[in-house]
Amino acid sequence: MQIKPRQHLLDIWQATAGHSFHDGKLIWGETDGLSSVADAERLLCLLYPATEVPAFRLDQPDTTERDVLRALERVGSRLEIPPNLITALTQFMRTHTGPDGSPVFSGGHYFKPADPEDELTPEQHRLGVVDSYSMSVTLCLATLGFLKVYETSTTRPEVRKSIGELREATNLRLTAAMISLLRSFTVNVFDAESEQGRRLIQVIGQDRQPDRTVLQQFSRRFRPLRATIIESLQRGIQVDESIRDESQLFECGWAWGVVKDAPKITDLSVKVPGQSDGIADRLPYVYFTVVALDGIQDLFSERTLTLGLLDADQQKLAEALRLRWELSQQYWSAIARFGSERWPLEDLPWQTTGLQLESEYFSLTVAAILVHDLVRRKATDDDLTRTVAIMERLADRGRVTSRMTRDDPAVRLHSPGVTMPLAGSERSGGTLQWRMTDFSAQLLKRTVQLAELSRNIGAQDRLLRLAEQAFEHLWNRRIEDGEGTGLWDDVRAVYPEARDVAPRLSWSITERVTECLVAARNLYEQQPIRSPEIAQLARQLLSEATHLFGREQLEGSVTADGSRGRAMRSIESRLDHARSLVDDRPATAFALALPVLRELDTLAQARSAAAQEV
Repeated sequence: MQIKPRQHLLDIWQATAGHSFHDGKLIWGETDGLSSVADAERLLCLLYPATEVPAFRLDQPDTTERDVLRALERVGSRLEIPPNLITALTQFMRTHTGPDGSPVFSGGHYFKPADPEDELTPEQHRLGVVDSYSMSVTLCLATLGFLKVYETSTTRPEVRKSIGELREATNLRLTAAMISLLRSFTVNVFDAESEQGRRLIQVIGQDRQPDRTVLQQFSRRFRPLRATIIESLQRGIQVDESIRDESQLFECGWAWGVVKDAPKITDLSVKVPGQSDGIADRLPYVYFTVVALDGIQDLFSERTLTLGLLDADQQKLAEALRLRWELSQQYWSAIARFGSERWPLEDLPWQTTGLQLESEYFSLTVAAILVHDLVRRKATDDDLTRTVAIMERLADRGRVTSRMTRDDPAVRLHSPGVTMPLAGSERSGGTLQWRMTDFSAQLLKRTVQLAELSRNIGAQDRLLRLAEQAFEHLWNRRIEDGEGTGLWDDVRAVYPEARDVAPRLSWSITERVTECLVAARNLYEQQPIRSPEIAQLARQLLSEATHLFGREQLEGSVTADGSRGRAMRSIESRLDHARSLVDDRPATAFALALPVLRELDTLAQARSAAAQEV
């Protein structure tokens, strides 16, 4: 199934508007309003394409296109859509603000009790989680960009007042989310002889070398990164002093929430309310690290920088987050590619060290960090080719591109999903769990990102085929009727074995599919990969065509109606066009040169035949 970003995004917008808006007013629905994560995801399904795709812009009503207006009929008319979105965003900010005026980043119904018989307490519902911090960064930046452009298009006093109020609330939430991300970052140091140490050595050593040799290789490989972390002690990173001992192992990344005893951020010009005490253990999770990386990179996007969306305090926080962003990418990318032979990431499924879990989902999350790092440092062809093979294997093992067998355990990747205990959550009164059901959407997202990065024709072709297969799999999982029609997720549509799984609206999967389509649009906006071989052939064809055209110009006209002159002008125009494309689109130049050569040959034959008749 070919990915058609424009049409498929319009389909999602129409379904989202139909489900969530009535007479221009946002309606929360049965399962919404209970989680700041889900509510942010739902709003991003509309706002993310509107701020990232020029054809979908809503901040300049005079330029809104007709098919966009048809898709958003339930939101309002051309002039009503922006104010109605501002009202919806304001409602979100108010809903997720505490009595003391501080933003709330509640996981809500996304948290699951470890014991199915237990129920979450109101305090547990309100616990903050990295998913919410990261999603809030993306939503707040999209909102600020939307407001900055839209306020130049409206003079209505009541709307401009609403813009001012929303901007203030959004800036507060953005700053609070960035602070929470800083306080959720952690470095975990542990002994090589501990259970976690032995497990890490097993993962990266692949049982091919003695443990002592693997430990020495780890020490050498991570010496520069260890030095950077030690140097960063003065810049707010909390870490045990034992990291200075090179015989100690370590991991870095994001815990599930604000870590226990994390210091409050106090060196800002404006006091930010909140900053509650953390309860999470100092245990990095690969999943939450990926989630954090996705949100933090939006702080450095071209749009954020061009529009100047960050104030002085936020820029200061962004630089601190950039340091942690780079540390995490470098660490997990090196772990994934550790050694000189087979990568640990190629040994599926990935085994986590702290929680002692293993799943293809964790392999996918480690691969996602590797993709981040490959984009950052411009990957080599070897790194890219090996990563493509990993993505293909994950798609097969997850039954995204292969047939589900009877009683296939792979169905659990999608329903009920992969579950992780949240270390330290027992301090809230009972152990909580986090469940991930978006394996297919994450696979599609990382595949499209890799395709956008790739400048190798063979690798990109494989990635595009995989992306189209994954997208078809996901598109078939849309809900056909009832709550959330046209949105996700109906697992039974592609996995009949999941008989006891009813269709259930998932804003998490819907938002990630939306992200994938925006990424696919960015991919198609790029210039196609240039083939040196085709470029050389195209130049040879154009050289011959130019020479023959010059020879043909030496001859006089043999037609009385001037048709030969028109043909010559057409040939000259097409040759000029083909020459202008040969560097960027050599295959197109090649295709344009062929009919010119045929036409020149036809003219030469006609002239020869006319000369013989005379």
